[in-house]
Amino acid sequence: MKRGQLMAVPALGWLALFFAVPLMIVVVISFLGRTPYGQLLFYFTVENYRRFFEPLYLNILFSTFGTAVAVTFITFLLGYPLAYAIARARRGWQKTGLLLVMIPFWINFLIRSYAWVIILRSQGVVNSLLLSAGLIESPLPLLYNDGAVLLGLVYAMIPFMVLPAYVSIEQLDQRLLEAASDLGASPLRSFFKITLPLTLPGIAAGSILVFISTLGMFVIPDIMGGAKSPLIGNLIQNQFLSARNWPFGSALSILLAFLSMLLIFLYYRALGIRKGGGLL
Repeated sequence: MKRGQLMAVPALGWLALFFAVPLMIVVVISFLGRTPYGQLLFYFTVENYRRFFEPLYLNILFSTFGTAVAVTFITFLLGYPLAYAIARARRGWQKTGLLLVMIPFWINFLIRSYAWVIILRSQGVVNSLLLSAGLIESPLPLLYNDGAVLLGLVYAMIPFMVLPAYVSIEQLDQRLLEAASDLGASPLRSFFKITLPLTLPGIAAGSILVFISTLGMFVIPDIMGGAKSPLIGNLIQNQFLSARNWPFGSALSILLAFLSMLLIFLYYRALGIRKGGGLL
């Protein structure tokens, strides 16, 4: 065995122990039965997968995908211009901009979510300011609805869009833009003909990170949406912790993982991205 292969053994062992083995356990549990009190029954059944296609769970799945698409689109609209501004700023300002984007990662996720609760609740910062200014007569319902969940998800996911887009824009060959300018192209035309197409790899990477992360999110819908905006992540959490239905929760997890991989494959095919093609 070559030295490089030997060096990869610890990493492969780590992946096998903490990823492949737990995944196989989840797959096995998804085909088991359960008693009314949650104990596993060791016989083979596909009932857990059939149950997933009931209208109730399909509606939650479609709602989750709709939310993930909306979050991905909004983070692109907000994150790409921010990444562009940071990449085109002076070197010192670039470091400051990246630092500001990274700071939320250094704060506990629950603290950030509850901070939004303090800001948006009936007696929160926003309603208090609007009431004090006389702009409203009663507090606005800013929390525990779909809009609050969308706001929290966009806030949490926007760094995943900004950082890949920044890297792609920062590595763009400036000589192409100078050549376009010399040939009479306007800045707007250069952007749509050169900058945007050549930074698609960063946009694709950011979109995939945001979309997949949003699919499995359950903390923000719990805290900012209450029980009014359940996503598939909340359903899986409920099956494992409250309903004690591990086989159905495992089946949901496997189906969600399969759908995610299928969407990623279709997304790459749609963009014409191939392995080793250099786009990612």
